[in-house]
Formats: sequence, C-alpha cells, structure tokens
Amino acid sequence: MKVLMILTSHDKLGDTGKKTGFWLEEFAAPYYVLLDAGAEITLASPAGGQPPLDPKSDVPDAQTEATKRFKKDDGAQGALANTTKLAEIDADGFDALFYPGGHGPLWDLAENGDSRRMIETFMAEDRPLAAVCHAPAIFKHTKGADGMSVVSGRRVTGFSNAEEVAVGLTEVVPFLIEEMLEANGGLYEKGPDWGSYVVVDAKLVTGQNPASSEATAKELLKLL
Repeated sequence: MKVLMILTSHDKLGDTGKKTGFWLEEFAAPYYVLLDAGAEITLASPAGGQPPLDPKSDVPDAQTEATKRFKKDDGAQGALANTTKLAEIDADGFDALFYPGGHGPLWDLAENGDSRRMIETFMAEDRPLAAVCHAPAIFKHTKGADGMSVVSGRRVTGFSNAEEVAVGLTEVVPFLIEEMLEANGGLYEKGPDWGSYVVVDAKLVTGQNPASSEATAKELLKLL
C-alpha cells in the first residue's frame, strides 16, 4: 500500500499576526494507523521541506497517544522535516491519498493547482481519498469530467460552522468548510461538536474534526 499524505505549507492565520499550519493530531494519528498497517507513506507539501505546525495543536491539552509517539519518533520527525514538493509528485505511484487538516489548507491547498490535479486524478480513477477537519478545503475548485464539483451529490463532512464559531475564527478564515461543501453540491453531514464523525461515500472519506482523524484513517485503510 503506497499512501501519499499532503500537508499545508501556509503558516499565517489571515491578518491576525498569529501562526497556523497543520494540526498535529490530524497528521500523527493517521500516519501511525497507516504505518502500523504496513503502508509505505510519502509526505508532500506545496513548498516541500518542513510544513508549519499550528502552535495551538502543540499545547499540552491537545496531545494524544499518537502525538506523544510522534515526539519520540526520530524517523517520523525526519520524514516530516523533508516533505517532497507536491509539484514533483506523480499520482500514478500511489494507491491512496490523505490530507491532514489545520487551518493552513484553507489558504494554500484550497487554491493549489497541483493538489487539484492530484485529487481530480484520484477521483476519476476511483482511488481512495481522505481528508479530515479543515482539509476538505481541497474540494473548493476540484471538478469531475462532467464539469461539476467532485463533491456534488456526495455525502461529506468537515469542520462545522458551529465549531468554527467556537474557535472564534469565522471572520478570519477565507471561507467556511460547511458552507463551501454545500455550495459545491455536497450533501454535508455533521455529528456533535468535537466528537468523532466520519462519512464514507464510495472511495471518498471525510472526517469532521481533530477527534475524527484516527477513524478517518481507519476507514481509508478499509478501502485499501
């Protein structure tokens, strides 16, 4: 099993002067679910190199067994520090695609042409693809052969409007995940705020929030 994980390279939280990036749990939990199942994982990002870590995901209250394991894993840290530039990746080399969240993807992966081509290729060839929390931002512009959004008519989830209100960033982010998915024809679903909630529609897996990251990866694994 060859899995490509694509992380954000964006580190600015709008005009707030604060930092953002990827959310540690949403990378670490899926990484170990896939690794422990025997997957060969390649890490990529738009800029290559070390993706920016959202500092809020590194505070003590945000730690899980997976993040604690990552912090003791020199191999995983080394791999993360040296992600491949997304433009250099060939989709044909991979069986599945996973996008961790964090607010960063709202700015770069949502607009990135290399990411868009990767997603459209995977969806057209019916290969498994998963995105968790803010990572469904990747579907903002992606289209199928019919010219419709790749999420049109599909059951999907992602960070809810209520959860964005709770973190106080509705006026900071460039768009809201729930509203964008619905505007693109997605059949948006959600569970209780901050609880694990995962939706599987054919080969597309989406998770609502950080608590959904491990379950999202497990559902992707089932498709492999």
